[in-house]
Amino acid sequence: QVQLVESGGGLVQAGGSLRLSCAASGSISRINFMGWYRQAPGKQRELVAVITTYGSPNYADSVKGRFTISRDNAKNTVYLQMNSLKPDDTAVYYCRYQNLGAAEAYWGQGTQVTVSS
Repeated sequence: QVQLVESGGGLVQAGGSLRLSCAASGSISRINFMGWYRQAPGKQRELVAVITTYGSPNYADSVKGRFTISRDNAKNTVYLQMNSLKPDDTAVYYCRYQNLGAAEAYWGQGTQVTVSS
């Protein structure tokens, strides 16, 4: 079992910034994937960004150049720095964790990000 605790959501004006954090604990493997997904009202959950233990990030096209994912392996924590936020970024953001080779993935409880115009 892996537990995920997210923090950092909130309300911000368009053009502003927020930083999300997600700390993992429990059965952490040496090689794993951590990432962020989001779900806006009436829409499907979508990938925002993912990063491996070795620090190789991948981003959704909609956030490239504005969001940066990073991680601190010593703390089993992943971060999402969100800059130049747009109202379309408004959603519940979920942290996701998966061990390499495992079928099961774990999700955080979600944190609300609201961007006002």
